[in-house]
Parts: sequence; structure tokens; C-alpha cells
Amino acid sequence: MWDETSGASGGPGNGDAPRAAGAAGCSGDGGDGADDGRNSGSPSSAASSPGVTPSGDPALPAALTGQKPDWKRCEAPGEAYGSSAQVPGGQWQCATVEAPLDYGDPAGETIGIALIRSKAKDPEKRIGSLLFNFGGPGGSGVAALPGAAEGYGSLHSRYDLVGFDPRGVAASSAVVCRGDKETARSLGLDATPDTAAEERTFMADAASFGKGCAERSGRVVPHVGTANAARDMDLIRHVLGDGELHYLGFSYGTELGGVYAHLYPQNVGRLVLDAVVDPSADYAGHSRNQTRGFQRALENYFKSRGIGAEEGTGRIVKLLRQLDRRPMPTADGRRLTEGLALTGIIQPLYSQSSWKYLTQALDAAEQGDGTGLLLMADSYNDRDENGRYGTQSHAQRAISCADAKGRVSPAEVRSRHLAEFTDVSPVFGPYLAWDLAGWCADWPVPGEWETPEVSADGAAPILVIGTTGDPATPYEGAKKMADELGKGVGVLITNKGEGHGAYGSGKCVTETVDAYLLEGKVPRNGKTCTS
Repeated sequence: MWDETSGASGGPGNGDAPRAAGAAGCSGDGGDGADDGRNSGSPSSAASSPGVTPSGDPALPAALTGQKPDWKRCEAPGEAYGSSAQVPGGQWQCATVEAPLDYGDPAGETIGIALIRSKAKDPEKRIGSLLFNFGGPGGSGVAALPGAAEGYGSLHSRYDLVGFDPRGVAASSAVVCRGDKETARSLGLDATPDTAAEERTFMADAASFGKGCAERSGRVVPHVGTANAARDMDLIRHVLGDGELHYLGFSYGTELGGVYAHLYPQNVGRLVLDAVVDPSADYAGHSRNQTRGFQRALENYFKSRGIGAEEGTGRIVKLLRQLDRRPMPTADGRRLTEGLALTGIIQPLYSQSSWKYLTQALDAAEQGDGTGLLLMADSYNDRDENGRYGTQSHAQRAISCADAKGRVSPAEVRSRHLAEFTDVSPVFGPYLAWDLAGWCADWPVPGEWETPEVSADGAAPILVIGTTGDPATPYEGAKKMADELGKGVGVLITNKGEGHGAYGSGKCVTETVDAYLLEGKVPRNGKTCTS
């Protein structure tokens, strides 16, 4: 499955960092300015409490609910963050919050959840903490937030900006499943097998990934699911002293936010969900949605070049077939395979500002030089110049497979999904169809749900933002999320534009979100913006 990481994260496959709000139009403004019923002119006066424990969960012990984060200047990032991670500036502080490894046994073993914050610039008007998740799953908030914070200047005035590494990610007991050499070998395999031998190799590699997770990270793998991360967020809210959770979640972070709202509707403060994962899609449905979303983005890209959808798609399919037969040379001596080329095409589709680089790389590849596509694939795959790989993809897979019950056999791919997905997209369909079989093959733990539960009856209004040209989380998912959150809870904002994530890409969405988070102004359900 393709990475669901917001462009704000600075991680692989995520496009550009947040941009300053630019000129853009919006329509359907009638009704803007309604207050959410809380005093937006001063910090929250609600008393901080652990909240109502979700049904079936044992109460947390006082040793956890009574802890106080020990904020200190952040140290140099450890190995879990990769060689490119930077030491945050002096305004940033780091701490660790202890949470139950198993919420079914809250007095048992604990896991450390890494936090980072920068305090509100205007403490007299401080509202509280604003927690971020930039997606993935598997993205590090500790690494991402300092680099992204410039895009949240208006929010920083009245909020402490707070990022965290979800359990299983980076400094929060990172899931690690294999080493660099094995990762490089795996990325060179044929991920769209054409023969029985290629299929056996593909499935053997997939099974070895799950085995490696169990061997290297077996302590945490059973407990890294989204519901546990949502429970961690409520514990973070409590130990930070906030009576309600204020939250800005992108991409996978929208699923995390929706699950939080379901578990803790009474603790929902001001929540914004941007680039929304469809909560009604099951394991196969999620991949089908991505197949449709990336094909739509690719066709929009070709339209911007004056190339018809059928012609442009045909050119990509031709290139991929050539690479399947014979990988292409690149400047550093490595070869561009079909799979790496497809990843190199995916990477710039996350942000319209990167389309020009896709044009350069495709033109070069059609002339026999795969360097550009390989460089973009390396960026997506979090590969540095020394051949070292980050572990975000390990956490992404572990979290996804802890969540999803869906398991698909190679026979089911061949008999059902391959033709269906290829019909939706001849470019992306074959890869994502086979990915169904490989993603959670022989996974060491069963998935938790068919689809996540996000109904949040009684919660405060939650902003749900979908972009019409979003490749990784297609727009239709935002409608589903708003509906499933419940009447009077989900407030849908439609952003007419391209790219993965809307906040910071245009004046209309950015000002709407800022007014909600800073002043409690709830926009009209169904508002439309243009970026």
C-alpha cells in the first residue's frame, strides 16, 4: 500500500513542506462564524481528567495518569530517525510519556511515547496543546513537526505545538523488520509477478518481512494498532493538562483522529482531519481507492501537459513493460527496475509542485536514462546516499496489519483482484492488486477490524477536509468520514485542487481551519474552497 503521509511531514513519498497561505477562492460561505459553544478567547477552563475509559478497558493506574512530562532540550536524533534527521532548535523540548504496552493489562509493562513541543508564542492567550499526526502510518511527529512548524505560525501563537512518535515508530520502540541489504534486495524484486517462479519469490519475501518483524520487534508488534495509538493520545492529552484534545491530523492521521473521536467523544476539542482515509473501506477496498486516486492524479498531471489520459497512460505502461523485461541504467550504476520506476512516478504525484520533476524524469527515462525516477524512488523509500534505509515503512506495515483483518491469497489476486484493479488503472492496478497478497502475508498477529469504527455521537464538531485531486486518500473518503462521524459532528470541507492535503495550500482552507482552531468558528457543512 502506498504511504499515507502528509506533505507536511518531510518523510518519504510526501511532497513538499507546508506552504504559506496563498490566494484562493471559496464558495458556500453562508453560515461561517458559528461558535462551537466554548470560550475561544481564553485557555480552556475544563479540568483535566483521564476521561471515561472506553468500554471494556480497565482503568489506568495512578502511576500513569499522575505522571508529568520531564521536558528537556532535545538531544541529537537516534538511529531510529535515520541519518538525515536534524537536531531541533532551542525552542523545541522533548519528553517521554509512559503508556501501557497492553491496555488490557494497564498495570503491566509500559512503552515510552516520545513527544516534542514548542510552547505557544502568546502565553496570555494560550488555548492549550495542539497535537499533530502527519500520517503514514509510521510517520514520526518528533522528526516532522520542527521542520513543518513554520507553516503553522498563526496556530503557534495560541497553541503549544506538540508532535509524537506513535507506538512502534522511531523513538517510541520502532518496529524494525529487516536490514538495509535485505531491503535493497526486496525493492529490486518483481512486485507484479508474471510467472509462477516470480510469484513464489514475491510471496517468500513478503512472508520473510513478517517473520523479521516478529523476530526483531515481537514485543511491540501485537500492540501497535491504531486503537492503542488513540488511547495513547488521550493519555498524552491528560498528562499535558488539557481537558479536551485539540488535534490536526493528516492522511492516516485522519483515521487515527476518527478512532479517537469514537473512543473518547466527550474529550473531543477542536479536531481537524485533512486528506481523509475512507473509514468504510476494508483491506481490499483501501487499495482499490488508492488505485483510483493515483490514476486520477496521473490523468490530471497529463492534462496539465496537454496529453490525453489514454495516450499518457499508454506511454507509462509501455515504459513499465520495457523495464520489466530489462532494467534501465542510471548515473550511480544501479538499475531502474519496473517497481522502482513505479515508485518514482508515485512520489511526485503527492504534490502538484513536484509535477515538473516528474516530467523531467519521464522524458529522460523514455530516452533510456532512469536516474531521475530512481532518485525519486530513493526519496520515497527513505534511502540515503550511503544505501541506508529508514524504518518508517516497517512501522507502516506493522500498524496496517495490526489493524486490518483482511488477508488475500495469491489465488484470489489472480482470480479476482488483478483484472479489477488493472481495469481501474493499468499503471497502478497490477502493483496494488499483488500488494494485497504480499502486504500482510503470514503476519504474526491477526488484524483488529474489517473497517475502523469512527462514529462519535455527542462529540464537538470535527472539520473533515477532502481535496478533489488527492492521489493517496481520494476525495470520496472525506464524505464517508463526515457521514460516519455522525450528524452534527462531521463538517465536510471540499477543496478543489491537487495534491495530498489542503491546509497551507490556499487561503480559503487555511483561514477556515485557523478560524475554527483559534476562535471556535465552525464553518457551514459542505463549504467549498479552491486551492
